Amino acid sequence: MLMLAVELSKESTLLKPLHLLTLKAVVRSGSFAIAARDLGYTASAISQQISALEKESGLVLFEREAHGIRPTAAAHRLVDLGARVLAALDDLDYEVQELASGATGRLRLGSFPTAGVRLVPSALSALVETHPRAQIQLEEGEPEELIAALSNGDLDVALVYEYGLSPRQWPDGLTRHLLLREDLVLLRARDSSLSAKLPNLVHARWITSREGTAGALSLNRLCAAAGYDPAVAFRSNNYDVVRELVSAGFGVAVVPALGHAPSEGIEATGLTQRSAHREVMALHRSENSNPLLATVLDALRRAVPADEPFLHPAESA
Repeated sequence: MLMLAVELSKESTLLKPLHLLTLKAVVRSGSFAIAARDLGYTASAISQQISALEKESGLVLFEREAHGIRPTAAAHRLVDLGARVLAALDDLDYEVQELASGATGRLRLGSFPTAGVRLVPSALSALVETHPRAQIQLEEGEPEELIAALSNGDLDVALVYEYGLSPRQWPDGLTRHLLLREDLVLLRARDSSLSAKLPNLVHARWITSREGTAGALSLNRLCAAAGYDPAVAFRSNNYDVVRELVSAGFGVAVVPALGHAPSEGIEATGLTQRSAHREVMALHRSENSNPLLATVLDALRRAVPADEPFLHPAESA
């Protein structure tokens, strides 16, 4: 069997796909001139390519006659063998174009839990409709974990947040895209008769996130501005747990808007104090060239609710 990749010596070369394509055109048309017209070359260039192919393969591919050329049996056989190669290359070209356009490919997305519930499913649903062959891998973590993974190249995009009362230092080389701004929301049991004003909650029991988190630090600073230290009774990073404790009358809480879900048992009041907000943004490495990047960022922007209280999409934040 004739091998397209000849490996008899270090000087041996691979047959060039362009030469195989030229051979196919010449054999089909029976003419260098017609093949040149069909392929957009000069007849001289076609002749040179065929001569090079004969030299590379060691085959005589055409019998030169006074009024034209005649393909040899070897030429017909090489066309048959090359058809599979050219078809595979055509498929490869199509797949590369699909990959470059973002129609296929893979993107690794990281998200903090609340955005994973409120934003990511809607964004992924939109992506499935427009890019059904794309693969999105989802990882969950807190911003510090996600930023580390992003910087190390383990993620393409990370959804993170920053409290107005607890600003972050962002590593160099990252690009930020603001998605939304959340009001911080005071939650009280509806039948508690507690005040909606922070200065009047000096004796209240508080429910907040783990000590040392940005949410807990923001609460401390809000209460300090009101003249007291909050008496924290319960801590949880799960906003479902926080809301249930509030509804049951175990205390009051301040949560970002994405952590709030309307409930008959809870009275929610947006805080108006300066910097009483949280910003949610998408980060990626500035040099990231993933073709899916722009599509995923757009899907995340579109996933932000436009008509929920206490939530402000980026264009209106």
